[in-house]
Amino acid sequence: MLKKITTLLIIAAFATSLAACKAGQNTTESTASSSSSQASVQTTEKDTSQQSDSVIATANTTSNGKIDTTDLFSKRDLSQTADLTDATKYAVSDGQNINITAEGVYVLSGSASNVTVTVEAGDEDKVQLVLDGVSITNSSAPCIYVKNADKVFVTTTQSENTLSVTGTFTADGTTNTDAVIFAKDDVVLNGVGTLNISSSNNGISGKDDVKITGGTININSVSDAIEANNSVAIADGVITINTQKDGIHAENDEDDSVGYVYICGGTLNITATDDGVHATTVAQIDDGTLDITASEGIEATYVQLNGGTIKISASDDGINASSKSKSYAVTIEINGGDITVDMGQGDTDAIDSNGDIFVNGGTLNITAQSPFDYDGQANYTGGKMIVNGTETTTITNQMMGGGMRGGMGGEMPQGGMQQGGYNGMMRR
Repeated sequence: MLKKITTLLIIAAFATSLAACKAGQNTTESTASSSSSQASVQTTEKDTSQQSDSVIATANTTSNGKIDTTDLFSKRDLSQTADLTDATKYAVSDGQNINITAEGVYVLSGSASNVTVTVEAGDEDKVQLVLDGVSITNSSAPCIYVKNADKVFVTTTQSENTLSVTGTFTADGTTNTDAVIFAKDDVVLNGVGTLNISSSNNGISGKDDVKITGGTININSVSDAIEANNSVAIADGVITINTQKDGIHAENDEDDSVGYVYICGGTLNITATDDGVHATTVAQIDDGTLDITASEGIEATYVQLNGGTIKISASDDGINASSKSKSYAVTIEINGGDITVDMGQGDTDAIDSNGDIFVNGGTLNITAQSPFDYDGQANYTGGKMIVNGTETTTITNQMMGGGMRGGMGGEMPQGGMQQGGYNGMMRR
């Protein structure tokens, strides 16, 4: 009997112990499940707050313009949102510089002063800086400084971002870092948010190529708002510029065969003390909406207007072609677009070419004492020209340097819309 009771007690104790073990296992599993759920929620919250659905801009490029731009913009150039899956996050802090040395996506947020985000990565590395509600105010150094990379993307989320330099820029050794965004290599600006740039010198400066494919960008600068050595190319975006020098400027002091400006979309409002758009070689506009108030509206060696809506109010020359590059014939060529040029009083010219003028299409509406001035030849083959309220088919010449030629004479320019080219380069 005692043996039976003892056996029953042992069985009961074992059952209680087993139940306790199972209860303990259930508690551990529940805790693990709860932890996993919280981590998943945190990840979801991060993605929702910082990453929107993919947005791709459209580049209305052409293959038969002065510049063949069919492959000018890559898919990533045109992508307005970043993949934040493996992104590294930085919250800016006063006086704490951020150094990026490897390819990747980096998210910047917060507000701070005297912070420079320096990119010094490998020659083949692509770096994406995602501005997610960041504000940086510096006294003497760029807010973003690209020392080395293959390409750097500056992408805004659905947020407002402000980059500002208020004092005199300090050089980095022999490098005159004189812009809020200063890049020695290619830089692309895009996104779905707003970027405000305020500068005591230049706004954006690229020593290679600068591209803008989206976002809202507001620039106030003492010197050039956007400048590049090789090219400035704009596919989309809402860009507002107020500058005491040039709005968009492309020039390489050491090579006059480069330095073009290409615009195929976007909305640009430019107020400039000097030139609205200035290119050493070619200024080509295929599409977009431009409203320019400047001393000179558009200036280049070769100006080609193929489309878009362009409004220019100028106090010197509305559209000017002058010899800045030995590689190109001095020409103004108008093939399309809705172009309005309103000139101030005095010694001003609406369409001024130190070489030739060719009007082949589009609508050209001029209000000026001197509508045309050219030193070469002028040729009208199509489109609508309205001068001081009267429609005309005659390109008059105000200055004796042009020999008072006008009307239907002249020849088409070499390298015009009818000729082929090669990607990202100009036809001579």
